[in-house]
Amino acid sequence: MITKSTDIFLGFFAYIGGSIIGFIRATGRLADFTIRSVKHCFAPPFFPSQLLRQLIDIGYYSLPVVGMTTLFTGMVLALQSHTGFSRFNAEGAIAGVVVLSVTRELAPVLAGLMVAGRVGAAIAAEIATMRVTEQIDALRTLSVNPFKYLIAPRLIASTLMLPILVLLGDIIGIMGGYLVAVYSLGFSPASFLSQTWDILEQMDVVSGLLKAACFGFIVAIMGCYHGFNSARGAQGVGAATTNAVVSSSILILIFNYLLTQIFFS
Repeated sequence: MITKSTDIFLGFFAYIGGSIIGFIRATGRLADFTIRSVKHCFAPPFFPSQLLRQLIDIGYYSLPVVGMTTLFTGMVLALQSHTGFSRFNAEGAIAGVVVLSVTRELAPVLAGLMVAGRVGAAIAAEIATMRVTEQIDALRTLSVNPFKYLIAPRLIASTLMLPILVLLGDIIGIMGGYLVAVYSLGFSPASFLSQTWDILEQMDVVSGLLKAACFGFIVAIMGCYHGFNSARGAQGVGAATTNAVVSSSILILIFNYLLTQIFFS
């Protein structure tokens, strides 16, 4: 009985130790992959056609998803704010809550999560399929660096386009709050716009755009990493896609807190 208890005790600590070692090993591989990827973003040769393609795929085709998300978020935020503030006769603060919430937090985070689900999954699936079908090995045979041809354009495009998407999302989200406040809650259009302009500061928008650039980098690097290191077969492609979306979403939420702490502490 004592031996069995001891074995269970040692097995538990062996499991914990193995998990910690595995996490450290995976973190090291990801850090090495990230450093190599960033280095290739600034060193020639470059592939402008690939970059242009990724700019369109990541930016233009993600706009409807981000626009719909931020529009209805702004509308719901105005309704919920009115429901809560009306208990304290503070309906005049709705404009400030909408503009600050959208620009600082909701537009960057929601855009990042939407792009992670759409773009991150596509990047991981595409690169993982190329790994399974040995197209990446074929690129090396043709003396084409996969990091420069596959990864660098996606990193650059995602980092550049997500702030643009978030800026448009800010405008659309505030417009959604405006539509609800004016046409559903009976606010004066001039009063709502005046309060929005008075409360909004440059740092509110800039912080959201910097967050968006960070989130765009996270989405691209996680999609590329899991796709590039996927296992063989259809199951490996599916696992790479799932891991890319999940890890991107978790890291976006973690870095959102860290960046908020830096900007507004």
